[in-house]
Amino acid sequence: MDNDLISLADIHWIDLASNKDKRGTLTSIESAKCIPFEIKRVFYMHHITEDRGGHSHLDTDQVIIAISGNFKIDIHDGKEQGTYSMSDCTRGLYVPRRLFTSLYGFDESDVCLVLASNHYEPEKSQRSWDEFTEMKKRVENAGKFGNRRRLS
Repeated sequence: MDNDLISLADIHWIDLASNKDKRGTLTSIESAKCIPFEIKRVFYMHHITEDRGGHSHLDTDQVIIAISGNFKIDIHDGKEQGTYSMSDCTRGLYVPRRLFTSLYGFDESDVCLVLASNHYEPEKSQRSWDEFTEMKKRVENAGKFGNRRRLS
């Protein structure tokens, strides 16, 4: 996936194993089992008063889960945009690297959990639309042309 073309088609829902009985529901998350990568970072957002995201990551895949409440995510691949409604704590949205992600529509009581494939490195984030589109051209064009063998 290093230089592959990444698009909205790579996003998918992940159902998290949940066991329900008279005591309630237990939902488990297991790295490299239901989550398609080794989890290196976990963070959650709560008491949210403004939109979040508005950036992309060069080499970090994420799974986003609405632990409590509901909100929306807009994801753009440079050509197309998709909107995803988050409201079910028993499934997560797999968002691969190099997609521009914006989260919004929060109430202060909402909780958003994010599982990430890498530790946070600010220099590997594109914090503006212009940085994002430049990165997409640079990285994905390298994938198109970098694998060609020289003919002699």
